[in-house]
Amino acid sequence: MAFTIEEAFLPATLTSPRMTDEQFSAFCAEHPDLFFETTADGEIIVMPPNFSLTSIRNREITSQLDRWAAVDGRGFVGESSGGYLLPNGARRSPDACWIAKEAIRQLPAESLESYWHLCPAFVIELRSSSDRLPVLRAKMREYLENGAELGWLIDPETRTVEIYRQGKEPELQAGIFSVAGEGPVEGFVLELKTVWDPFSR
Repeated sequence: MAFTIEEAFLPATLTSPRMTDEQFSAFCAEHPDLFFETTADGEIIVMPPNFSLTSIRNREITSQLDRWAAVDGRGFVGESSGGYLLPNGARRSPDACWIAKEAIRQLPAESLESYWHLCPAFVIELRSSSDRLPVLRAKMREYLENGAELGWLIDPETRTVEIYRQGKEPELQAGIFSVAGEGPVEGFVLELKTVWDPFSR
């Protein structure tokens, strides 16, 4: 499916017939300079690469989560280049996530080298200057509706974290320099100083 979209018009949404894992993989391979997600209705969301500072912030978040997970030992950490097929049919790529080993063991062995058909138990979305908050908030609600137990929406511009939990309204935390995990990631603490200001090292 060849197409050209000027970067000024990204992100953009395209309509397409629903794709299998193999078709979606081939489609992404045709456009290596772009990132894609799909909605539960099969729409393709076309996104440009992250801004450089967003990438550095996201690496800081993922690195902290990965260090904790390695010690904790109950699960694995994913980052924004990995995609997951949610139960509602959407294909999403959280900026960072944690998946329990037990959930991975339940996947068919032949699917491990493909897109995992599950929703991570814990998800993080990091807002960049080009992201619209209503869109990100809708994604956070979608994660919860599809099985996530906990989600954080991190906004460096306002230095806030919106915490999403099953069966509860989102909680906004502002003016903080750390946020503590709970539920599936009980014991994880994300230090935010180097997320708010990566040059503060």
